[in-house]
Amino acid sequence: MTTHVFLVPDISCNMCKNAIEGVLRALPGVRGATVDVETATVSVDSEGITIAADELAAAIEQQGYRVEAVRDEAGR
Repeated sequence: MTTHVFLVPDISCNMCKNAIEGVLRALPGVRGATVDVETATVSVDSEGITIAADELAAAIEQQGYRVEAVRDEAGR
């Protein structure tokens, strides 16, 4: 499993959380997506097919949120 962690400073409420989690969970290969409103981070777990961090970031940005940083944690 691979986990991508994104810093998304525009996250401010549960509506933001629901919008981002929903769009990410709909992508093929995404096993889970969790938004932490307090830290403005998004964690995405993927397994099976490889999903590029750029593709996940683009999905977040299409919802109107700016992605500032990405960290990958392979093999978690």
